[in-house]
Amino acid sequence: MADRVVILSNRPAKVKDIINIKLTCPGGVWSPMKCREAPEFRHYFNQIWKELDIHV
Repeated sequence: MADRVVILSNRPAKVKDIINIKLTCPGGVWSPMKCREAPEFRHYFNQIWKELDIHV
């Protein structure tokens, strides 16, 4: 898992946002599957997808 996520704009790509990630992984186990159970994960997930501004 990354400590930060850099979101880029459309072409020409520019840094749109930098999101610092701080997860409290349950049981102190730092595996990607365990970290997805962290209470903050959903917040970061939603924030990143909102910033990506993808229209499907």
